[in-house]
Amino acid sequence: MAKKAGSKGEDLTELPGVGAATAKKLQAAGLNTAAKIAKAGKAGLEKAGLNKASAAKLAAAVAKKSAKSAAKKTAAKAKSTAKKATSKAKDTAKKAASSTKKAASKATAAGKKVAEKTVEKAKGDQKVKSVKSDDGRKGKTLKVPRSVTDMPWFRKN
Repeated sequence: MAKKAGSKGEDLTELPGVGAATAKKLQAAGLNTAAKIAKAGKAGLEKAGLNKASAAKLAAAVAKKSAKSAAKKTAAKAKSTAKKATSKAKDTAKKAASSTKKAASKATAAGKKVAEKTVEKAKGDQKVKSVKSDDGRKGKTLKVPRSVTDMPWFRKN
């Protein structure tokens, strides 16, 4: 089996139909990687010294290998992109939830302030009226109705 050609290149004998002699022919022609073989195509392999059948078989095998490699890369890239999209969607959902929570908190605080002001204003209306006594005592006396007949709405007739 042939070893790697020089410092760069691949072990061409790993390709189907390539033995030591074919690997030497390919390396002599400068086709020392699968990418270069794929680029050369069937015609380039024939120029490198391979017969038509071997050139066609090798070109098809390299194309198949390149297609598989490209498919794996595309699948990996798609998976990575999907992961990023999922992560981004989660971040967006977290931000939206946080914004909603903040808005709800602000609305609740504003509602509490309005309620407190309303209660403060209403406290003045709940006081019992006091009037000056007409029986000779000093100071003011609370005027609290003792029965329905003492209530102002009853006496309006």
